[in-house]
Amino acid sequence: MIGAILLLTLMGLILGTALGYAAKAFHVEGNPLVEEVSQMMPGTQCGQCGFAGCTPAAEAIVNGDAEVTCCPPGGTSLAASLAKKLGIDIKLDSLQEGVVFAHINSALCTGCTRCYKVCPTDAIVGANKQIHMVINAACTSCRRCVEACPENCIDMLPEQATLDTWYWPKPKAA
Repeated sequence: MIGAILLLTLMGLILGTALGYAAKAFHVEGNPLVEEVSQMMPGTQCGQCGFAGCTPAAEAIVNGDAEVTCCPPGGTSLAASLAKKLGIDIKLDSLQEGVVFAHINSALCTGCTRCYKVCPTDAIVGANKQIHMVINAACTSCRRCVEACPENCIDMLPEQATLDTWYWPKPKAA
């Protein structure tokens, strides 16, 4: 019995060391710019940009196959930071001015949980046959919940001004 345990331990050490060496010896360097852009992306893998996830979208942006404005959840702030990182001039006028979030009309919600099931970031909370609500900090505006709702009780609305989100508007030049 002890001999079998020692043999398995020895095999584990030898194979683990061999795998560690192989990982270092055969490591393939990637493009560091792609990794930086991928870290800047939201990371929700929502697919709104037309790519399978944020990493393929980052590769396409770096290679020039996609615009820096292709990520709707990232909004204008992500597009501006990507343009600055890549040294590209862009016009942000075509993008949506304000950030919108899902809002559930509690008078119409039946609690079917279809919106809850399709949300990629778990921004919708609630239970079966109970009213649901959206956590704005987690919502990426992917609109999957709007498409899934059979009651049409979900709208995309701008964030309500609160003490935490309200900013003094800049004065306009005369």
